[in-house]
Amino acid sequence: MCREWCEVSGGEVAGILVAVFWAILVSFLAVVLVRLAQVLKATTKMVADVTEQAVPLLADASTTVRSARTQLDRVDAIASDVQEVTSNASALSSTVASTFGGPLVKVAAFGYGVRKALGKNTDAAPKKTSRRTVIVGRTVPTPRRRKQKG
Repeated sequence: MCREWCEVSGGEVAGILVAVFWAILVSFLAVVLVRLAQVLKATTKMVADVTEQAVPLLADASTTVRSARTQLDRVDAIASDVQEVTSNASALSSTVASTFGGPLVKVAAFGYGVRKALGKNTDAAPKKTSRRTVIVGRTVPTPRRRKQKG
């Protein structure tokens, strides 16, 4: 029996080696495909979870953007009102200055002139004190500080 099995030609050995190689290759590819299927399942689950969480977040973001837009519209209206009030105040200020400015300056100048005129007649201004004391016939110098020896 051994003789029948032992007498194998070189072509048959090559065929057996090729068959074994293909069997190993197919087994390796089967393992790779099984792993790839597991990765695709995990990826599908992860995408579904992300989608479940992302949809509410996008809805919240959309609500926030709408609210921000409403607030910006309000701020824009307030800014335009403030600009209008500012221009009105500027116009009022220039009107008051042109209407009352000239006469008020004249009244103030007149009041100043009256005070000056009345001030010369009265002795309301304080007298200046001199630094020197005057004794009849002679002047006394002001006291001097002593130099300290150091």
